[in-house]
Amino acid sequence: MPERSLVVVSNRLPVAVRTAAGKTRIERAPGGLVAALEPALQRRGGTWVGWPGGPVPEGLELAPDAGYRIAPVQLTRIDVQRFYLGFSNRTLWPLLHSFPSRMELAREEWKSYEKVNQRFAEVTAAQLDGSELVWIHDYQLMRSAIHLRRSHPQTRIAFFLHIPFPPFDLFRILPWDRQIMRGLLACDLVGFHCQAYASNFLDCAERMLGVRVERDTGRIEHGERTVRVGVFPLGIDCELFAKRAREASGRGPRGERVILGIDRLDYTKGIPEKIRSFERLLELYPEHRERVVLLQVAEPSRREVSEYRRLKREVDELVGNVNGRFATSRWTPIRYLTRSISPEELSGLYRDADVALVTPLRDGMNLVAKEYVACQVNEPGVLLLSRLTGAAESMHEALGVNPYDCDGVAESLHKALRMDVSERAERIHALQQRERRNDVHAWLERFLEAASAPLARMRPVQERDCEHWLGNFLSGRRLGLFLDYAGTLAEIVDHPSKARLAPAMLEALRACAERDDTDVSIVSGRALADLRGLIGVPGLVLVGNHGLEIEGPGLEPFVHPDLRHFADRMRELALALQGVREPGVWLEEKGATLTLHYRGAAAADHERIAEGVRTLVREAGFEARDAILAVEARPPAGWDKGRAVLHVLRARYGPPWPEDVRVVYAGDDETDEDAFRALQGLGLSFCVGAAERATLASRRLPNVDSVETLLRWVAARARAT
Repeated sequence: MPERSLVVVSNRLPVAVRTAAGKTRIERAPGGLVAALEPALQRRGGTWVGWPGGPVPEGLELAPDAGYRIAPVQLTRIDVQRFYLGFSNRTLWPLLHSFPSRMELAREEWKSYEKVNQRFAEVTAAQLDGSELVWIHDYQLMRSAIHLRRSHPQTRIAFFLHIPFPPFDLFRILPWDRQIMRGLLACDLVGFHCQAYASNFLDCAERMLGVRVERDTGRIEHGERTVRVGVFPLGIDCELFAKRAREASGRGPRGERVILGIDRLDYTKGIPEKIRSFERLLELYPEHRERVVLLQVAEPSRREVSEYRRLKREVDELVGNVNGRFATSRWTPIRYLTRSISPEELSGLYRDADVALVTPLRDGMNLVAKEYVACQVNEPGVLLLSRLTGAAESMHEALGVNPYDCDGVAESLHKALRMDVSERAERIHALQQRERRNDVHAWLERFLEAASAPLARMRPVQERDCEHWLGNFLSGRRLGLFLDYAGTLAEIVDHPSKARLAPAMLEALRACAERDDTDVSIVSGRALADLRGLIGVPGLVLVGNHGLEIEGPGLEPFVHPDLRHFADRMRELALALQGVREPGVWLEEKGATLTLHYRGAAAADHERIAEGVRTLVREAGFEARDAILAVEARPPAGWDKGRAVLHVLRARYGPPWPEDVRVVYAGDDETDEDAFRALQGLGLSFCVGAAERATLASRRLPNVDSVETLLRWVAARARAT
């Protein structure tokens, strides 16, 4: 099978446009990720989509010799402020790193994030001919896939998150949590650095969206699609770092022992905690004074953000305090650099450091730990690694520390400084062997192999799934079961009159109705007379015309009292809608309501037809509601499926019904959202079918067959006592 061409989508391009003194120049972006992805793009052919960092002058080629195409996404100054500095870095960055107290929420910034993600999707779509693999990177672009999926439903899309993904209880703090989740589930593959983040994502998908999850296989059922969730720990180019370390100039005669810290100046990196831990080392173990120094390199980051300027002042003050407290005429305990360092100089620092102190408060992976290990080409040092990094999941031979526990870090530093050379060599050798096997090139191939693999479907819904969802919920209780008809009990067909229950569904429905602890109601937009002819199962409550007509055992027949006031105007509206003469369009007259169906019209005409019908309905004084490829006209009676369900429950069981009855509702239509809304906190609801639409339902079922499985489980479950 030939390799798919590759489209890489990231916030920044591998090149950046810089303008100074009226002159424009192109700079190459540093970093191992660029170096890893470029050969794949050159080999497969493809495009890199991203922001060039500034306006691109007309006629300027960004990378004429790259061996692949560059597709720039232009951002305005306001986009940068709201999308990048705002929502991406003031909202998502702290939340995903488990710092919710640092998170800022602004609706305008969310809207900008959505708009820019759509723009990235549009630029990406323009590069596609249908055979490509699209690989989207990182937290800035978590909504791009859903926009791309709408225009290119068959395109293979993969996503990799380079930072952590938090637990459910933290992620749900975000007001737009479900939108972000749906954006990611538009992909075929979602990748993370380590299993903990993947497990958090699976948990959020199940608990926020109600989708079915297979944790053992890492699969999520999202409507009719299956999304794979994978773990792909990012590595580095070990051979390159080792080569640089061997070639770097030496530090001269060894005097003081060096504890090395290399960090970007960011609150997630734990630099203040690191300095306090070093201070505690000098307090607890004074024998290290004048013998050990902390060399801390803090690369400036996001200088335009006030949060980072405050952090720099804090670090400056801490360094000054420690140096003022412990320094002597011959010795300064902390050497503090706030600048970028070339890869060659950095490799020499790694090589010569006795201890690497890598203590982020939270980190997706942390490549500094891996770079230090790769550069141990002479006398081996010791790696102290925060347990709160993704790297800690595999770098077992490092000394694991809790960066918040200054005493514990100080004790581990003391242990590292006293460790004999044979133990140091054993630990470093084991780490190097693993990192060479799992370097950045292996990461790339594993991810691309997984992203290109044949799509695997989840197993069909089984009764054990229903037991998991409903077993405890229904245990020992009476069940009020409410079911939509078309799209839930019967497949949607080209004309409603053709929608019939399959024999197996009819059998399952009848078995539910025959139980003395289960009351079944059919809730439909169809006229009540139609439902009587379609169902044919005795003992059911029938709710027609979205609740405007109700009949069934234990209930007084109900017709909404306002209907008679609208009868003449409804007939006038029916005449107006009959005048909508479009191919594939027809009107369903149901007495209390009207539905104009446009399923048979050309897809390109759907929105135009729907908007025209909505306008006619509203101008006639009726409510216009969207259904599946249809627009419904209802009297403005303030009545819907949700109110109808509550009416049935109160009439049948009395006002204290929530104490005695468990309610389950399943429906597929936009109009069923009224019932989902009404039952929030009062019952469990299932949205059936495609997952692209947002829903208020508790859970999702993929299709009509899964509803049949649910009914079979309901019919066979243990009896209420």
